[in-house]
Amino acid sequence: MTQQRLSPAGLPYRPCAGIVLINGEGLIWVGKRVEGLGDEDMPSYPWQLPQGGIDRGESPEEAVMRELWEEVGTRKAEIIKAAHDWFYYDLPPEVLARQRKNRWGGQKQMYFALRYLGDESDIDLEVHHPEFVDWRWVELEELPDLAIPFKRRVYEQVVAEFAPVISELRK
Repeated sequence: MTQQRLSPAGLPYRPCAGIVLINGEGLIWVGKRVEGLGDEDMPSYPWQLPQGGIDRGESPEEAVMRELWEEVGTRKAEIIKAAHDWFYYDLPPEVLARQRKNRWGGQKQMYFALRYLGDESDIDLEVHHPEFVDWRWVELEELPDLAIPFKRRVYEQVVAEFAPVISELRK
């Protein structure tokens, strides 16, 4: 049995699935978070990739498709590539201090590139408890600049991991 990796705070990482939803032009879907759904610093960095926790007994592939439905409001996509490994980020001490329960010291995220098969009318942010109030398509390379600083390294890893996929789709 392997030892569980712990964050610098001595807490485990929450397992999550992340979505890189790619449209026919090779652009990436980002959502603008609802205020009050997490870190108070988010208003400065409201745009992010959809992502969410992997439930007990759920595979990362199942989680990514569930999160696509819950956060983006569509099922019109197919997985085209999984990241080669988990990407980790640590929650900064000031964020940990604001949490009621310190169950997680950060997240370990398995990202997936998904080809979007629908059109813009197939996206419905209201299908589940909304986490996003708006959305837009961006270039993959823009992602790190949109990320809150403690998640920026993960977004840089996402760009490096999926740039070849975008390049191939644009051929």
